[in-house]
Amino acid sequence: MDKVVASAAEALQGYLFDGMTIMAGGFGLCGIPEHLILALRDSGVKDITVVSNNCGVDDFGMGLLLQTRQIKKMISSYVGENAEFERQFLSGELELEFNPQGTLAERIRAGGAGIPAFYVKTGVGTLVAEGKETREFNGETYVMETALRADLSIVKAQRGDRWGNLQFRRTARNFNPMMATAGKVCIAEVEELVEIGQLDADQIHTPGVFVDRILRGTAYEKRIERRTVTARNG
Repeated sequence: MDKVVASAAEALQGYLFDGMTIMAGGFGLCGIPEHLILALRDSGVKDITVVSNNCGVDDFGMGLLLQTRQIKKMISSYVGENAEFERQFLSGELELEFNPQGTLAERIRAGGAGIPAFYVKTGVGTLVAEGKETREFNGETYVMETALRADLSIVKAQRGDRWGNLQFRRTARNFNPMMATAGKVCIAEVEELVEIGQLDADQIHTPGVFVDRILRGTAYEKRIERRTVTARNG
């Protein structure tokens, strides 16, 4: 039952192949699996489809995999902070599947719950609904969205134990718990690794049954994506 590995490279060993789909937790630069992203870059895996709320920034987060041309397609809801993303998309080097943010979250959650598709009002009558089935419920039109699954999910938690039970910190929870359930394999990195029984059973956000390997990361950069300050008078 001990799922702890010594490094991100070891955690990924045996799970990577060209053309795979990877879910990566995080929102902007908050709650991203920094060490696993670096290990993905160093592995050289290519032509991957990445399901992530966004693609980080040019020199940090998932943006590092854009620099090395390892990403073939992004399934995202926001990409506005990454100039290299924009360049690759406009030049036709990168495929993009845009989703409303709530729809993306529900597609991932549905994948983890074994629900193949669902209907939602968001996007009806827009480009989002083009080519998709629509249906009326109670006089309202809804568009059908399909669930998302991945070959591998990489997530970041504040705390975890050797069985893979995870706790996330505040907004760093974001997409991480649902992605942990929607991957055929889930690897978690944590800031603090504790012994069995040290986590309050009522405060576990992701049960260890969903996690295949876990590692303790160190020296997290935790970069702020965009800092907004107010000038002081006087």
